[in-house]
Amino acid sequence: MRRRTFIASALATATLPHVLSAQTTVFDPTPQEVRIKKSFAPGQMLILPRSYYLYFVTEERKAIRYGVGVGRAGLEFTGTASIDVKKEWPTWRPTNEMIERDPKAYARFIGNTDAQPGGPSNPLGARALYLFQNGKDTYFRIHGTTQPDSIGKSVSNGCIRMLNEHVKDLYERVPLGTVVTVL
Repeated sequence: MRRRTFIASALATATLPHVLSAQTTVFDPTPQEVRIKKSFAPGQMLILPRSYYLYFVTEERKAIRYGVGVGRAGLEFTGTASIDVKKEWPTWRPTNEMIERDPKAYARFIGNTDAQPGGPSNPLGARALYLFQNGKDTYFRIHGTTQPDSIGKSVSNGCIRMLNEHVKDLYERVPLGTVVTVL
């Protein structure tokens, strides 16, 4: 073995634990105060679907990070919107597109205008923040969920899901008009 090969192998072996530890970061949905880039102003919200985190910027370079569930492939919302409506224990009705994609799951909503009342069994959970673009409802929401195991996964019909206790906290912090960017 040549000296160069030996040194390169030794260095690679020494750095291996650092590389492995970076790849094994555990997803933690617990709200935490974190540092954020200066380019985001206090009061803005940033959602990074690939990492399953929502950031609400509280002051320059600081944000509260929440774990979220996001839309499955092909159903994700991306872009910028504003929160124009907020509701506690919102009613829910699947969109026409959801009914078309899965008529069996949403059979009770076919041919009527029924909506599920708000409450603990409602898929939107305890709170909902409605995303609008140019004054028009996008039909995407940031909301609670009755499926806490979906947090940290891409399983929704496009909405951003949060644990009910976390969405209640965010709901109290976020005023109407808050700008939301989903990357």
